Amino acid sequence: MKFFSLLSLVLIISLSSCSSVRVASDYDQKANFDGYKSYAFYKPGIDQAEISDLDKKRILRAIEADMTAKGFIKSNNPDVLVSIFTKTKENVNIYQNNFAFGYGWGWNPWFWGGNFNNNSVSRVTEGTLYIDLIDATKKELIWQGMGTSALTMDVDRKQEKMNEIVTAILEKYPPQDR
Repeated sequence: MKFFSLLSLVLIISLSSCSSVRVASDYDQKANFDGYKSYAFYKPGIDQAEISDLDKKRILRAIEADMTAKGFIKSNNPDVLVSIFTKTKENVNIYQNNFAFGYGWGWNPWFWGGNFNNNSVSRVTEGTLYIDLIDATKKELIWQGMGTSALTMDVDRKQEKMNEIVTAILEKYPPQDR
């Protein structure tokens, strides 16, 4: 029974440590977040995001769904403007596993030995999405959320991945520690 409990614990830890989105947020401590009920997208900011128009649409659809779930209403006269910007970077990981065996101390051509190299290189493109909430009246940033995750090139999974990233970011809104 102890083995089963230990195995379960290891499985839970490994699954939770594989969190695919790392998030952080910051906010204006003087902002009254209870007063914000409506939103609109801030087109000048969104137009500057350096991603494809298709990915912008995916992100905006995900933001709309999450803002609606939080009780916000899309409006032409909003309390909050929503803007986004993105950054990407490629992570290159080199794994070098050398395994060698032999006989004796030092090298000697008459003794057997072996050397097995298992080297691999992986490349992962990570994207960071920033979601900015701007007070529409004051034109001041009141909240910023950031999410970083490995990106997918699988067209069938892109919307799902965008939803996951946006949801993880907007879980931090409104700030709970105020």
